[in-house]
Amino acid sequence: MAQMMYREAVVSTIAEEMARDPNVVMLGEDIVGGMGTAGGPEAIGGIWSTSVGLFDQFGKERMIDTPISESAIIGAASGLALSGKRPIAELMFADFIGVCMDQIWNQMAKFRYMFGGKSRCPAVLRLVYGAGYNAAAQHSQSVHQFLTAMPGLKVVMPSTPADVKGLLRTAIRDDDPVVFLEHKALYGMKGEVPDDPDFTIPFGHARLTRAGEDVTIVSTGLLLGFCEAVADKLAQEGIGCDVIDLRTTSPLDEEAILDSVEVTGRLVVVDEAPPRCGLAVDICSLVANKAFASLKAPPQTVTPPHTPIPFARELESAYLPSTDKIEAAVRQVLGWR
Repeated sequence: MAQMMYREAVVSTIAEEMARDPNVVMLGEDIVGGMGTAGGPEAIGGIWSTSVGLFDQFGKERMIDTPISESAIIGAASGLALSGKRPIAELMFADFIGVCMDQIWNQMAKFRYMFGGKSRCPAVLRLVYGAGYNAAAQHSQSVHQFLTAMPGLKVVMPSTPADVKGLLRTAIRDDDPVVFLEHKALYGMKGEVPDDPDFTIPFGHARLTRAGEDVTIVSTGLLLGFCEAVADKLAQEGIGCDVIDLRTTSPLDEEAILDSVEVTGRLVVVDEAPPRCGLAVDICSLVANKAFASLKAPPQTVTPPHTPIPFARELESAYLPSTDKIEAAVRQVLGWR
């Protein structure tokens, strides 16, 4: 298997799928040049370097630099998808999704339903999300909680380069709109990636990354690594943790969560989104409703506080979930009587 970075897995998967299917196109802000850099097209391949080399391979008809208008990007992707193309639309920051919410919520997510199942909308919306870069409240948010709440959307949150490869390929080949969330702090992460050109990962199948019988820890994205670090530390004390990487929040692998909790009897959910009406409380509710008899302690959540993300480095660090906070939550459910 090849070793590559998270961002390289994004680029290579898009290139492979564009070569395989001429209907795959990509559009977004600065995906060709990037911040007005000198040197002509394909200077850096976007500010995140997730489209490097694609312009040279596929040209201006399939790599489309757009105006600074998220509503135009997503609106164009909607029309392209309805007319037989498979667009990949990139939003430079997930925070800007508010500008194009109508196109996503009232249009893309509802096309199949409103047209009686006679239409397809095979669009992938790639959103760059997450804190940790001191980019302040308007460029650091995790927006998956309200996207997950929208019927008609599939929501994907890969945590490793291998999952980027398998899940993004599945997303591009899917006939319904898929929101593909890439955490900006993971772009430099390296890992093994299967060489199989048809390697895919089905949606709705979580991944067990650590196994234990004492506590179930559920997370995804950047925070999965934090959870694994806590599980490894506690394993040295004889405490075994199941660590579950959701991979997709819609569809949600309920079975994986419930099966684990039925063994451990304890649940900790770690999420980067704010706590109110969020993914963490949704999963706790799921377990309380369907596995209550198995619980040995009240489920715990580790999330940021219900405030905007602060700019100052020290405040942002205090705002985010950490290994210390996750460990404290695990010890709390272990010590409950």
